[in-house]
Amino acid sequence: MTTTTTYIAFLRAINVGGRTVRMERLRALFAELGLGNVRSYIQSGNVFFTTDESTAEPGRAALTRRIEEHLEQALGYPVPVLLRTVDEVAELLAAEPFRGVEVTPDVRLVVAFLSEPLPAELALPYRSPKGDVEVLGAGPGAAYVVIHLQDGKWVTKDMFGKAYRGAVTSRFLHTTEKILAAARKA
Repeated sequence: MTTTTTYIAFLRAINVGGRTVRMERLRALFAELGLGNVRSYIQSGNVFFTTDESTAEPGRAALTRRIEEHLEQALGYPVPVLLRTVDEVAELLAAEPFRGVEVTPDVRLVVAFLSEPLPAELALPYRSPKGDVEVLGAGPGAAYVVIHLQDGKWVTKDMFGKAYRGAVTSRFLHTTEKILAAARKA
């Protein structure tokens, strides 16, 4: 028996740094791989699709590699892809990882999607030496980060220190909630 899974592909390096990709083209690239019901949400690289391929490893890793290779070939630069099922994103939001955090005009709540677990030597909760980043915790495939703006700007480029070698793409908490809601729509 096959099961159809809806994935959310969180893409890094889409429509930033002069790398512009129209969402129509991005959706077409996913469809070229035989993925179904391809849709996108806003211009920052959030793609929903369905597939009958296994969500277990090594199936998910193979699907991720296939998408990354296709995007790099078509776009001419690497695009890290972090795949999560709709249920996985719902679970991480249901955990209310930011409960008790006071939101002010200088505070941003961020879900950082991770390709690899955080380094074991990164003791959580973690606060950066400059005090601009707090990593409250982490779950499977994600870390929960509070950004403290400096002079109204997000200046942090390295949330987890130099020891982290995996790919990361971040979404604001409220954007992640909207992405999940959009992915759930048929």
